[in-house]
Parts: sequence; C-alpha cells; structure tokens
Amino acid sequence: MDSLINAAGRALAAGEPLAALNLIALREDPPALALRGIAMAQLGELARAKALLQRAVKAFGANEPLFRARCVVAEAEVALAARDLGWPVKALEAARQILQEHGDRPNAFHARYLQIRRLLLIGELDQAETLLVELDPAALPAALRAAHELLTAGIALRRVQARKARAALQQAQHAAQLAGIRALTAEVEHAQRLLDVPCARLLCGGQWQPITLPQVETLFASPTLVVDACRYSVRGAGMTVTLATRPVLLILARSLAEAWPGDVSREALVARAFGLKLDDQSQRARLRVEIGRLRSVLQGLAGISATARGFTLVAADVAVLALPVEDRHAALLALLADGEAWSSSALALVLGCSQRQVQRELQVLAANDKVQAFGMGRTRRWMTPPVPGFATILLLPVSLGNG
Repeated sequence: MDSLINAAGRALAAGEPLAALNLIALREDPPALALRGIAMAQLGELARAKALLQRAVKAFGANEPLFRARCVVAEAEVALAARDLGWPVKALEAARQILQEHGDRPNAFHARYLQIRRLLLIGELDQAETLLVELDPAALPAALRAAHELLTAGIALRRVQARKARAALQQAQHAAQLAGIRALTAEVEHAQRLLDVPCARLLCGGQWQPITLPQVETLFASPTLVVDACRYSVRGAGMTVTLATRPVLLILARSLAEAWPGDVSREALVARAFGLKLDDQSQRARLRVEIGRLRSVLQGLAGISATARGFTLVAADVAVLALPVEDRHAALLALLADGEAWSSSALALVLGCSQRQVQRELQVLAANDKVQAFGMGRTRRWMTPPVPGFATILLLPVSLGNG
C-alpha cells in the first residue's frame, strides 16, 4: 500500500475520519474505497459507508481474501451501528477465520467483538460470555483492550453485577485514555453513568423509591424476598424462580408482595389476575387453583396463607422491584432509548416477536409522540430520547435462564 493509504489508515485508527478523507476522498482504488467507507461510518453516514464497503469487496476480488475479509468485518460493524441485526453471521465468522489464519490478530479480535456485541444486544448473555472468555486482550492495542472491557461490563450490567461492571469500566477508561480516541472515551463515560442513575423502582415498607443498579445487586444478595417485575421472577434465599411464562402467577405474587404484611381480598386478586369480577364459584375455584400453583413454585422461598377475606404472603421481609415506567411498550422503549436508530426487523428479532407486531406498537408510540421515524421502506428507522433520569438496563430483554 502507498503512503497515503497508510496515513489514512492511521488517522481512522485514531478516530479522525476527516483527516483520512482529506487524503483519499477522490480515490477509487479498492483500499481507498474501504477506508472511505470506514470514514463515512465514523461520521455517521451509514448508508454511504455500506455502499462504499460493498464496492470495495467486489473490487478486491477473490484473489485477495485478507482484504475482502477486512471489508466484511467493516460491513458488519456498519450494520451493527445501524441496528440491522439480520446481517449474515456466518459471513462474519468466515471472515474472522481468514483474518486469524493470515495472522491479522487485531482485526480477528474485532470480528469477534462484533459477534459478541450482537449477542449482547439480542440478550444471549451466555453465548456472549462464552465467546468473550476465549479472548486474551493482553497483547492487543489499547483501543481493543477498551472494547474487551466494555463487553465485560456490558454483560455484567445485564446480569446485575454492578461491582464487576464498575471494575471493568475503570479498566476500559484507562485503556481508552491510552488509545486517545475521544469517541471511545465518551462510550466508556456513558456506560459509567448507568451505574449512578436509577434503573428501577423499589417498593419496601409501603413506599416506592428509585433504586440504582448497585443497590439492586445488594438487594438480590440480601435475605429479602424480592418479586422482580423487571425480570419476571421471584428471588430470595439464594434461589430464583422464573415466572416469565406464567404471567398470572407473577401478577398474584406481585399483588401479595405489594400488600405485605397485610392481605389481599379475593375480589382484588380475581380482578387483577383475570380481569373479572368475583361473582360466582367458578372464579373462586380458579383463584384457589392459581394460588395453589403459586404456593408450589414459591416453596422454600415463602408461604401463602388464607385469611378471612383473601390471602397473604408469609415471609420475613418482602420487596417489589418494578420498571421505572409501567408501560406495555417498556421493553421496546428501552431498546430505542440507547439513542441509536433501529429498524423494526431488528427490534422484532431482539424482542422475539413478529415484525408486524412491532410495527403496530411503533405506530401507537409515534401517534403519542414517544418515538420518531425517518426514511422509507427498508431504510425506515426509529428513535426515541432516553427515559429522563433513568437507566434502562433492567427493561432490556434477556433470554430465559439468564440472570
């Protein structure tokens, strides 16, 4: 490669896309097309970046697999930035293996980094962690070490491991400062702020109060029985019972926990769990069946006793953890609150539902001025401002079985 290409590459590595474009903006050779694509991506011109990188892949040809592989990795990064999560994962893995075989360790790591970031976005924490532990960042440049620590922190945040996340972010901050890339430093600072703002609401002693992620971690480690309406579970005594697929039991558990140490009438339980009035014996029987099921799944955590007018939760200490915003669109808004532009197909992939369902919900939110759309057809993207004063960590979808 000539000196201008090398200088442009160094400028991009330092996070200076305009300096790189000043060197190669008018060139049409394959290396220049690839670098121009990366520069446009750093400037936020994702559609233009994608087109340039696709031209570079074609221009390099089959006889230059290493350069084609680097372009594929850059394409994947652009797709990830555009929240287009349906890009071919197999193509990225093939490119990563080519890079590894040719000794291009930094770019091979970057390919793996993109794979892990995608898994993190769609809530596959176990797979993301498995891939991450295989990597040794010790011999990598500072920017890639910062990326490694950001991934470690991201997984820890989603698992409500605040202390581990804070330690990783401190390492990421140090590496980002060594790298001298302003965008990377800003990303680390944004992640650090998530630890210091409320991420949920806690009902304890009859009062609702905001709670931060470190406080949630401390709560989960305490002997308190916690009905977690953010992750659809009940926690206590070192045990966690998932109720994500049993919404009626979750509603009953939350109702009893909110009234603790008092009881809840049968009429109130039937109305909240079934949306009906208690006016015949069949509904009483149905309530008894569901209470019996809840009593069974909570065995070892808490008891449920019948009272003259209803039921009460039997436990030494009880708390309810709830979303900062009680809204049926909460998970959708949490994804959009990262400030990035999402496609409806990517949102559907993460939420595990149909694209048409997501489109209907987006239209409702748009009618209420909660989200905004731009573009048409396949280029249509959706955005919303962050929830004021709240981190959205506990609203984000997580695969069943992941804490």
